[in-house]
Amino acid sequence: TMGRSEEQFRFYGSVFGTEPYASMRMADIPGQPPLPEDEKDALIHIEVQILGGTVLMGTDLLQSRGHELTVGNNVSINLEPDSIDEGRRLFAALGERATVEEPFQKMFWGDYWGCLIDDYGIRWMVNVPDPEAA
Repeated sequence: TMGRSEEQFRFYGSVFGTEPYASMRMADIPGQPPLPEDEKDALIHIEVQILGGTVLMGTDLLQSRGHELTVGNNVSINLEPDSIDEGRRLFAALGERATVEEPFQKMFWGDYWGCLIDDYGIRWMVNVPDPEAA
């Protein structure tokens, strides 16, 4: 959402009786250009567990980076396969005729992650925790 993820996820947590977890703020991203004061506390990641082990994840969009909220970029499907090889396979299979937003690779937070928009307009994220960190 445009700067309202924390509010939104606290609401979802109150509905489902769970506590949201915000792991990182935009100001924590290394090597990025400076952010306007009103965007430094924006979230790069927040999550809340809902029913049956399902986890909702969110990110604030940044107006200073040209992000716009449109139907289609306000929801992503996140996959967390058991291995990096399976993550690569899923990313490649979903990536046929897709627009890759971020290639599947090791990220600064330690996980292997990639993001793409498939040929049908669905945004997919593939995330595999770093096996060395386990």
